[in-house]
Amino acid sequence: MSKPLSLPGLLMLTPLIGATDSWVKAIGLALACMLLISTFGASMQLLRPRIEKRCQLLASLLLSAALGSCLWLALQAWSYELHQQLGLYLGLLALQCVVLEQAGFFQHPARLRLAGGFCSALIVLGALRELLGTGALGNHLGWLAGLADDGSGWVLLPQGGLRLLTLAPGGFILLGLLLAAQRAWAASSIFNRPPSRK
Repeated sequence: MSKPLSLPGLLMLTPLIGATDSWVKAIGLALACMLLISTFGASMQLLRPRIEKRCQLLASLLLSAALGSCLWLALQAWSYELHQQLGLYLGLLALQCVVLEQAGFFQHPARLRLAGGFCSALIVLGALRELLGTGALGNHLGWLAGLADDGSGWVLLPQGGLRLLTLAPGGFILLGLLLAAQRAWAASSIFNRPPSRK
């Protein structure tokens, strides 16, 4: 059995399912996540040696709240429509920064790879859910550039798709299928590997 689910992983499940019903929302949240996590990590790297150990939790709470509020306001000014779609998840990202700091994530050497993997999962799941759920891809793409658009994307399946995939249960189903495919791929590559010579 693999590692049990932990709080940092469970907190990221909400945006992974909730914000990936469209590709544009997934890209927007991935960009916000990378910006917030990298800014928070760099700031805590500077603050950590200068504050006492018992004050680090309070400092990380204040820093994440400040950075999360700045990001929330910046997104509202940049693209109000995208802000309306992602507002709740931005608060969860700020909370996630505090949890990751307490778990020692920012001292981990593979932190950029892990954060990049999460953002990649957001984008891939968002693209698949929108494509298979609506038959189109890139609806409201102008939101990322701060433009108001008509909402039309590239229609790839003229008959539409399976609407269930745009809802939260469909997100869980698709995520489960993707995880099962990834495990099957990893297991098959282990079995197909030639034996090592000693």
